[in-house]
Amino acid sequence: MKNPETLLMVADSEHSADMLYATGLFVPDPFIFLQSQGRPILVMNDLEIDRARKQAPHCRVVSLSDYQKKLRRNAVNSPRFADVIREVLREQKIRSVTVPENFSFGLATELQKLGVRVQARNGNFFPERELKSANEVKKISAALMMAEVGMAEGMQALRLSKIDKRRQLIYRGLPLTSERLRAVIDCAILQACGLAANTIVAGGKQGCDPHERGHGRLRANEPIILDIFPRSQKTGYFGDITRTVVRGHASEPVRKLYDTVFQGQKIALQKVRAGTSTSEIHQCVQQFFAQRGYQTGRRNGRMEGFFHGTGHGLGLEIHESPRMGATSNGALRAGQVVTVEPGLYYPGIGGVRLEDVVLVTPTGAKNLTRFEKVLEL
Repeated sequence: MKNPETLLMVADSEHSADMLYATGLFVPDPFIFLQSQGRPILVMNDLEIDRARKQAPHCRVVSLSDYQKKLRRNAVNSPRFADVIREVLREQKIRSVTVPENFSFGLATELQKLGVRVQARNGNFFPERELKSANEVKKISAALMMAEVGMAEGMQALRLSKIDKRRQLIYRGLPLTSERLRAVIDCAILQACGLAANTIVAGGKQGCDPHERGHGRLRANEPIILDIFPRSQKTGYFGDITRTVVRGHASEPVRKLYDTVFQGQKIALQKVRAGTSTSEIHQCVQQFFAQRGYQTGRRNGRMEGFFHGTGHGLGLEIHESPRMGATSNGALRAGQVVTVEPGLYYPGIGGVRLEDVVLVTPTGAKNLTRFEKVLEL
């Protein structure tokens, strides 16, 4: 019988989604995770060890300083993580480990010099992360609610803004800029126990770059993309929502663009179900846009049309597997949580993107997003 792999991670769980997934424990500094058979082993420093024992009862928590003392007694003057890992492995009679593909090259080299065989696992370190449990879906829904709180505050600020003679938006006596509106959104999310980073508030031509955060004064009668993707401070799970709005009156080209994206999203949502090819969903949206006369390509040195994926997985990372794009592989599976976010971008008109989060089921998509879609405010 083949021996099971021994999984090794050395990372902080503030930034490593895999470490947070495995331990359920927020720790700002790197620590050691080992799993072979039975309970995972966590090697923690004195600052974190008591908390780890309380918050990660499914793990066996041992003391980093105890191992360092033991190694010093054995003539290792300045024990490093590699020395501690080798000692834990020696106790477990283990000689090889499997690590994530982003594992530190320097640490891997140290371990190999100490006689530990290190091999990287390609792709997802925990493939089961793709399929969300009912509890995880609740956590994503809670983070999504934080995003919707931010969206509601942003929309309200736009509704309350005045339009001056130059079509600039004035909010509480001062020009409404992308930066000010982003602050309104992010503060609301913070009050809802979420953390917002790089919230997108992009008006006019700025909205034609899908990842442009937005800057400067916002104007009436042109599309403004609001893309909000906060992380829950409590759980680490993300929410993600995008709406496109016009303060004032949308031009006919913007109305047509918005309606096309709205209908394109409906097509994608109808296609989402277990067993459907991820690339097929994307191709259906692309084909619909082309039939409506919205071509994708490069013009005057920049891309226009629909030139990003239709969606992505969502969970402990803002972008997870699976991806729904032109080059994506595989089929959707029940239990995955994905975004559905088609968009169209033309510098002469502006950008429009709409994004909801859905749970993939055997029979379709359960939309977890509740926030309304409205063009004009």
